[in-house]
Amino acid sequence: MMTSALVIAFIGALIFGAHLFVGMFSRTRVPDVLLLIVIGLILGPVLHLVRPEQFGIVGPVFTTVTLVFILFESGTELKIGTLRSAFGGSLILAVLNFTVTTVVVAVVAWKMAHLEPMIALMLGAMLGGTSPAIVIPMSTQLKMGRDASAMLFLESAVGDVLSILIALAILDGRRVGAIHWGPVAGSLVASFLIAACIGALGAIFWSNLLSRVRTLQNGMFTTVAFVFLVFGITEMLGYSGVIAALVFGIGLGNVAWHGALISKKFPSLEPVGLNEREKTFFGEIVFLLKTFFFVYIGLSIQFKNFWWITIGLTIAALLFVLRIPVVRFGVSTVIPKMDATRMAAMAPKGLAAAVLASLPLQQGVPGGELIQNSTYAVVLFSVILTSLLVFLQDRTPVGRLYRFIFKGFAKDEPEGCGEMGEVVGGAEEDEVVGTGTAG
Repeated sequence: MMTSALVIAFIGALIFGAHLFVGMFSRTRVPDVLLLIVIGLILGPVLHLVRPEQFGIVGPVFTTVTLVFILFESGTELKIGTLRSAFGGSLILAVLNFTVTTVVVAVVAWKMAHLEPMIALMLGAMLGGTSPAIVIPMSTQLKMGRDASAMLFLESAVGDVLSILIALAILDGRRVGAIHWGPVAGSLVASFLIAACIGALGAIFWSNLLSRVRTLQNGMFTTVAFVFLVFGITEMLGYSGVIAALVFGIGLGNVAWHGALISKKFPSLEPVGLNEREKTFFGEIVFLLKTFFFVYIGLSIQFKNFWWITIGLTIAALLFVLRIPVVRFGVSTVIPKMDATRMAAMAPKGLAAAVLASLPLQQGVPGGELIQNSTYAVVLFSVILTSLLVFLQDRTPVGRLYRFIFKGFAKDEPEGCGEMGEVVGGAEEDEVVGTGTAG
């Protein structure tokens, strides 16, 4: 009984602490993400009070639910005008970052860890993307401009899909003895396009039901349930549920745009978007899920071998050095200088890398344990470096160096301007939306 009471008390203290950490960020620039991971590290690898295995299958399911909800809720804040201007740049940035990361990690793993070239390439693909669950909350806290935020959102979503599909293709190809890159490329295109279509159709369908659903008691949770249905069905069909959830959120956030087109052809339909009460509710859910997610990430990190930790730290440091030219030459100079420097400091790894890293060990791939634990180390150090660089970019020599590198980018906007929630130009996009993601 005492154990249950302590757990419940700890959960309450953690939620209070999470709110405190968010408040501290505006003064210290130390992200709440890092502090929550540190709590998980203390409870898990340091004091051994909690082990990830104690959560069983609930742990991985919880992390997936968190990712889906963060992408959906963030998608509701993306406006069509922002997407039009950011999509091309996001795609270039995602592919460039993924390619550079994959090649560099593969070379390091091959030379330093002595992995087979194909296994080293698989590790590179696992670490090729950035974590949406970390990038999205941090860009919101930093009050980045709408174009830069949208580019980071889309880059992380695209990078996740690239990591999952290519890493799994290499793993399966190694098992059967050959990798057929033609079908892999086809799967990538299909995963993006079909998943996006499912998410868009789901948003159109749900926006026409939403006014009726609101009459139900406790009906607000039905939107949550429908998001999970969209994600689950898309994944079962073999496509990207992550992209479907993001596009579904974008569709609900832009009803004023597609609703006008639908109403002209089908006058009996009345599509509606999320109201402020629903947005606030979803923002609170994201805040709670994010709080426990990062503590769980801290619990999951393992320190079994100093050499694995060294490899992880080396890879993480290299990725942040290479992130600078990737952003410098992969992003348009119309992005404000400060936003560009923030983007160059954001290369955190998260859920996708951690989940993929467990598969080689499960399938008996040589070096599987090294892959898993060095990936966990990269996740930890990449989050620490992201937080540290964001902190150092304000009034330090590090910040001046970043600003010098990004000389020639647009002048910074005044504080608070250009955020995701500002009024966007265009008749179909003239509503004001809130910041949405709590924390």
